[in-house]
Amino acid sequence: MRINSVAVIGAGAIGAYFIWGFSRCEDLDFCLIAKGERKERLEKQGIEINGKTYFPPVRLPKEARGADLLMVCTKYSGLFDVLEDIRTAADPHTTVISTLNGVDSEEIIGEVIDPAQIVNSLMRIDSARAGGSVRFDPDLTMGIYFGERDTSEETERIRALEELFERAGLKYVFEGDILRDQWQKFSLNIAYNLPQAVLGVGIGAYFNSSHVAYLRDRLEQEVQMVAAAEGYRVDPLSDFLSSHPKNTRFSTLQDLDAGRHTEIDMFLGTLIKKAEKHGLKVPFSEYTFHAIHALEEKNDGLFDFG
Repeated sequence: MRINSVAVIGAGAIGAYFIWGFSRCEDLDFCLIAKGERKERLEKQGIEINGKTYFPPVRLPKEARGADLLMVCTKYSGLFDVLEDIRTAADPHTTVISTLNGVDSEEIIGEVIDPAQIVNSLMRIDSARAGGSVRFDPDLTMGIYFGERDTSEETERIRALEELFERAGLKYVFEGDILRDQWQKFSLNIAYNLPQAVLGVGIGAYFNSSHVAYLRDRLEQEVQMVAAAEGYRVDPLSDFLSSHPKNTRFSTLQDLDAGRHTEIDMFLGTLIKKAEKHGLKVPFSEYTFHAIHALEEKNDGLFDFG
């Protein structure tokens, strides 16, 4: 089994990493999927990645149908808008990977295609998007972690993915327990991404303030509780983030800084729903969920009272 054709939906901070890699594969039929104004913009302006502008082929979903691999790299808020595109582009042999944060994008995509086509994954990359430009450090990027949902073995399609990522010069790690790894990253994102977004501070606040650390720890405990109810063990988070610059601002705060809507529904919206399913109380998550939505409303001008 060899992957000869790849289609990517989403040309943001994560999609850019794969555009950067796949564009270097001369023997790969690679394209972006887009429609309407977005398609026209990508064809005319391309996408700037680390100072270089790329112009990959841009195809309609029906034109990309039958690719060996379909990678979904949208933001969570855009996932529901491309579900029909995913259904159109993926034929029964297509492998589908969602690189979205969180623990439920594969479940959502599995409602429009056969769930058996999906390989679960998560991304570990520090990238920043400003307008049409994306920047990341290839040397510091840890890359894509992926594995099968129902087996810890390296299947034929896992080996095909490894060979593809090797060809493209993309960093990758096979994970035998990818679902647990997704929950572990979910915990990290919620505990470290969200309190700083509410407060508008760099990550140094977690280590300089017992109050900010308290909020982090309560959110982490709520994720651990819900994960256990779902059947997954989430280990306590280490303080490895203390090695980052203290002014580091993660994706949720970056979105608020730029006046964009965040992925709070993917983070705490999902956690709250799963908690309700198990009859669990997650008060810190509920507060943070509403606080960040209120900050989005503030950015939208809802509170501009004159």
